[in-house]
Amino acid sequence: MDATTQPTAALAAPAASRKRQDLLRFAAIIGALLLLNFVAQRFFFRLDLTEEKRYTMSDATKKLLSNLKQPVTITVYLTGDFPPNFRRLEQGVRETLNEMQVYGGGNLNFIFIDPSAAGTEEGRNKFYNTLFKKGLKPTNLGANENGKRVEKIIFPWAVVQAGGQTRNVLLLRGSQVASPAERLNQSIEGLEYELASAIRQVAPPGGAKRRLGVITGHGELTNPEMADILTAWSQNYDVFRVDLNQVKDLRGNLDAVVIAKPTGPYSEAEKFRLDQFITHGGRAMFFVDALRVDLDSVSRNGAALATPYNLNLDDLLFRYGVRLNPDLLLDLNCGQIPLVTGMTGNKPKIEPLPWQLYPLINRFSPNPITRNLDAVYLKFVGNIDTVKAAGIHKTMLMSTSRYTRRLPAPVPINFNDARLEPNPKLYKDSYQAVGYLLEGTFRSLFANRAIPGTTQYQPDQNPNAAPSKILVISDGDFLRNDVDPKSGRPFRLGYDRLSSTEFANRELILNATDYLLDETGLIAVRGKQITLRPLDKVQLADKRQGWQVLNLGAPLVLLAAFGAVRAWRRKRRYARFT
Repeated sequence: MDATTQPTAALAAPAASRKRQDLLRFAAIIGALLLLNFVAQRFFFRLDLTEEKRYTMSDATKKLLSNLKQPVTITVYLTGDFPPNFRRLEQGVRETLNEMQVYGGGNLNFIFIDPSAAGTEEGRNKFYNTLFKKGLKPTNLGANENGKRVEKIIFPWAVVQAGGQTRNVLLLRGSQVASPAERLNQSIEGLEYELASAIRQVAPPGGAKRRLGVITGHGELTNPEMADILTAWSQNYDVFRVDLNQVKDLRGNLDAVVIAKPTGPYSEAEKFRLDQFITHGGRAMFFVDALRVDLDSVSRNGAALATPYNLNLDDLLFRYGVRLNPDLLLDLNCGQIPLVTGMTGNKPKIEPLPWQLYPLINRFSPNPITRNLDAVYLKFVGNIDTVKAAGIHKTMLMSTSRYTRRLPAPVPINFNDARLEPNPKLYKDSYQAVGYLLEGTFRSLFANRAIPGTTQYQPDQNPNAAPSKILVISDGDFLRNDVDPKSGRPFRLGYDRLSSTEFANRELILNATDYLLDETGLIAVRGKQITLRPLDKVQLADKRQGWQVLNLGAPLVLLAAFGAVRAWRRKRRYARFT
């Protein structure tokens, strides 16, 4: 061999070896990626590293989506050129739907439509009008950006469709008294429940519906007075009118009963049937007034008298752990009534005036029934006290404001008092409870007593007793909807014609019904909490430019440094072979 070829051969051997190593390394990487992809397809998992698990679906939602029997389409109109705060809500909707689609698969599809995408104002207004006719009302929200006030008309709605069924979902919820940032955060917290609840309505999971009985026979609210809530209930439950004198045993026939503003007394036999139903695990909702306020008997000078009812339910509720006190609550945070304040020509001048006997409630517990709820509207409401009841967990769901006054029965009511300026010093009975949730195994009122109409005694310890849940609200009109005097059609429950405002009475009742009857646990999703972590606005304004320069310059500097180091290493590696 020629001596001059020996160095070349010596150099070629290491080069070939390195080439084989690079090819093997490349093949190993490709093989690892293919294996990882294969494993990922066979064994699905997702990691949620957020503190409050904001991207984790509840088991109830996963089960609902996994068992969809028909295609569900969700059309979202919350998209467009939004300020950052509003884009956060839009992004929250996208993330929630993306996560839902993982479990719903091909049976769940969604699209986003910008209502303002039309090129002309006429086209936008036409599309706006189409949405408005569907019941999708726009919202005008404002935000501060760089010291400027920005306002945007948005349609914070989604429409869920399946099998000819359609449900409108309001995506912007939360308390009106919260700041815009807090309200948007509350809306994001409730996205999973609102969307999953609508999907459950349009694509029921199957099986027998739970049965809800509305008690009648004691002057309770009529069907027209409860038309809206009865319609809403019937979407998820089988609803019946029930006369306790006609049904000897509620057990096995119903899952829950509703007592809606009775005005006449319950007999001992009727009360016994209610008691046996509840102590054996049946659910119940009591909407009961302690005082009678008959507005039809108002005298010419605008006066009436509130006197106690005799419903014969006090001892039953007392045994279960609550007492409805015979009083009326006045609250400076209140609704309005129309009163004649003068004459305009020959016509009376009518103005809305504050009426402290119509409290607006916006103090709620964090329970799933009332969490992130908007204000509710009550009329002639009384205070609720709790009493000792072994094994019963009591949750105060809502209470009046700091400026509350209690008036014990009999209470004179004069509508002309609305013309007077209230004295805040008299409103010292702060935060009076008006709604309670009771949970546990209830002891029968008739324990160690003779069963009404028989000589048989009820045992003290019932071996068939089962845990139950009871909702008690001290306002019988909480379920009553107004009726349009012209068309005779019912307004939505909670809608106040005087202020053209819809309060959250309907939402609270539906939440409570789900809490009492929904065995899937979907209502627990309303307890989801996302912590709001706002930036320091003063620091942000002072250091805005510096952070912008850092965000733009740092990637370029890192890229240049990486390129320089790589070039230096490459040069050093191959320098000895040149």
